[in-house]
Amino acid sequence: MSDRLAWPKSTGLLINLAAFILIIAGVRAAAELIVPFLLALFLAVIITPKIDQIARWGMPRWAAVGFVTLIVSVILVLGLAYVGVSLNELLWRLPQIQRQLYGLREDVFDKLDSLGLPVPPERSEGAIFDPAYGVRMLGGLLAGMSNIFSNGLLILITVAFILLESGGFPAKMQAIFGTDSPAMNRSVKILADQRRYMVIKSWISLATGVPVAIGLALMGVDYAVLWGVLAFLLNFIPNIGSLIAAIPPVMLALVQNGLPVAIGVVLLFLAVNFVIGYLVEPPAMGKGLGISTLVVWISLIFWGWVLGPVGMFLSVPLTMALKIVLEGSDETRWLAILLGPPSTGQAEVVEIEGGTPS
Repeated sequence: MSDRLAWPKSTGLLINLAAFILIIAGVRAAAELIVPFLLALFLAVIITPKIDQIARWGMPRWAAVGFVTLIVSVILVLGLAYVGVSLNELLWRLPQIQRQLYGLREDVFDKLDSLGLPVPPERSEGAIFDPAYGVRMLGGLLAGMSNIFSNGLLILITVAFILLESGGFPAKMQAIFGTDSPAMNRSVKILADQRRYMVIKSWISLATGVPVAIGLALMGVDYAVLWGVLAFLLNFIPNIGSLIAAIPPVMLALVQNGLPVAIGVVLLFLAVNFVIGYLVEPPAMGKGLGISTLVVWISLIFWGWVLGPVGMFLSVPLTMALKIVLEGSDETRWLAILLGPPSTGQAEVVEIEGGTPS
């Protein structure tokens, strides 16, 4: 039996493309409603194994759901209370931080001028090295965190309902698709892959955020816990998340603690991300995500455009689920191969009927 795949007919390809565009347009239009549900769904995927474990000990499922939800709620409420106060205080201080950055920039320009080195001819707010860009980025980042936390109650309630229903979900899927149907197997694989990725990534992100918070606190940088939470959250964003997480504490350390401490903050983030990114995460993830590095980067941009900042957090699991769905049809399996790592493309060759697409 040949392992080659037939290129889809042009008509079917155009119909599938049009349907995909319509679906994405609808998702983007309803992002405000979809995002809290997606966050609740992925949080429930992480918590479900603990619910099942407690239920096997003899506790009724509804009681296990209530117990775990209560613990998660207490942790989140205490954390959000601290983070919320820090966010509001820091947002209020942003104009002062911007003025301090301008002062530092002017000092640097004066020093360069005294040494006879070239200095930008204009020192206006639109000149090169404008601190306003960094402050605006920081404000947008903090506002995005505030918006995510503001939906905390809705997300927790949704998680509780999903967990209560999760016990009967496999039976419903079997009744719809059958026990050994391809659709049932794909659903099980999607849930297993999502759970594995989210659980491992959560522990890795925690191992990133805690050292960052402790290190910043030891160096005397304000809002150390807030920056640790930010490092934890942004570690879910592939490729650029850790870089973005380092910018706000470096800026704050520069204006409040001076250049040596700012350099220490940079070294702290480099050390933590080297250890986690190169020594801890690759062995923990095992064989990888099943998608290519280029697709990870494109999915980051795409899901960020569709769902906003939360789409960037969930870009990898959403793309993994999409790839599994595409693998289930002969007409779309070629797309799944394109999303996969280079080795997948070497194992399976796409055959174009007649030499060119019809």
